[in-house]
Amino acid sequence: MKRSLFVKFIVAYIVFGVLGFIVVAILSSGLTYRYLIRERANSLYSEATLISSTYSETGNLNLSTDAVSQQMKAVSTFLDVDIWIVDRNGKVLSDTAEEAHKNIEIPDFDSTMTGMRYKLGCYHDLYPDDVLSVMAPVTRGYTTAGYVLIHEPVENIVASQNDILNIVYLTALIIFILSLLIMAVFYVIVYRPLKRITEGATKYAAGDYHYKITTNSEDEMGYLAETLNFMSDEISKSDDYQKQFIANVSHDFRSPLTSIKGYLEAILDGTIPEELEPKYLMRLISETERLTKLTQSMLSLGTLDKKGFLSRTNFDVNRVIRDVCASFEMTCQKKELVFELTFAEKKEMVYADYSKIQQVLYNLIDNALKFSNPKSSIAIRTGIRGQKVFVSIKDTGIGIPKQDLAKIWDRFYKADQSRGKDKHGTGLGLSIVKSIITAHGENIDCVSTEGVGTEFTFTLPQASYELPET
Repeated sequence: MKRSLFVKFIVAYIVFGVLGFIVVAILSSGLTYRYLIRERANSLYSEATLISSTYSETGNLNLSTDAVSQQMKAVSTFLDVDIWIVDRNGKVLSDTAEEAHKNIEIPDFDSTMTGMRYKLGCYHDLYPDDVLSVMAPVTRGYTTAGYVLIHEPVENIVASQNDILNIVYLTALIIFILSLLIMAVFYVIVYRPLKRITEGATKYAAGDYHYKITTNSEDEMGYLAETLNFMSDEISKSDDYQKQFIANVSHDFRSPLTSIKGYLEAILDGTIPEELEPKYLMRLISETERLTKLTQSMLSLGTLDKKGFLSRTNFDVNRVIRDVCASFEMTCQKKELVFELTFAEKKEMVYADYSKIQQVLYNLIDNALKFSNPKSSIAIRTGIRGQKVFVSIKDTGIGIPKQDLAKIWDRFYKADQSRGKDKHGTGLGLSIVKSIITAHGENIDCVSTEGVGTEFTFTLPQASYELPET
């Protein structure tokens, strides 16, 4: 990121502040000037009207009346303005500015500039600088005897404008400085966590999945950091599993391949007598079958890893159990084992994938037979709990060590005792069983005591209706 985001934010903020200040300066300058002109004109007209009413009461336009003269001078001094008294033809009869314009004829005198009207400029070039001029008529009866004009230098209004603008500019500057806190908040809340997240993503891309993104926020940034940390943990587990998977596959393939190669070389170089060749050829076939079984198990796991592989139907799980047990008849005879089948109902209808549940039962019963002691029994029972059908397979074999119990579902995992009893196993059977039951949305549990036996119990969804008896 290289601070580009933060730099862009600062530049954008400064540009926004400068443009905003310029816009405020332009708008406030024009608006303030027009406002002050209007307000000043209204104030001056009010003063002019007050003076004109006084003259209307005195009955003349001369300054001989002390009250009028004092009023004009007081207003002129207080407001810093010039006050003229002119007759109806535009002749200046009196001027408070030390009689500077007395007896002057106003050229092109406009007698209609009364009321709320005002004029900006040099007032017929009688002033060197711009003034604001207002005029009020002096009436006597129903006739206009003269006019009261008040002139205020525009520079006085501009000075007031500047005072107001200084306050506006200072306020805007203070607001802009205080608003810089937004950048500090942005840096702490957004940029710094985002920088850490970016560093973490870079570490993960480089394969460092043990790196942890640390944030103290509980907002979206914190949630994103926790999500990335969780993702790195899962990738790390997957990476470790992949390495373990490859190591286990290599080990389980290497063992039969080594045996096959050794037997073939021995046959070719004459180490094995010709009369013993059939015996070792049978061993070669056994090792080949082991490889085939391992390959088929791996293909089954590949299929189970895909979603939507189940083909559910309603079927009698008790019947499936009887069929699977029948397929192990010869094995049971060799080890003098018997099955004890206990079914709560004659038929236990379930809604599941027939072939996959058959595979589950085959693997669990096969394991029970392998690890059961000779002349013992294997108990298989089914029952109903709520809307679930449970199936239990219990043997009286060697059991599973407590430290190995949590790992039996891992692919290619074999307990040490298992490797001693079942040298031709693939270590994939229970992993396949777990995957199938989980795909059905059900659970499977294992309870085992070393030297006593092991019991596997899993559940299946009960069928919504029963099929007619056949």
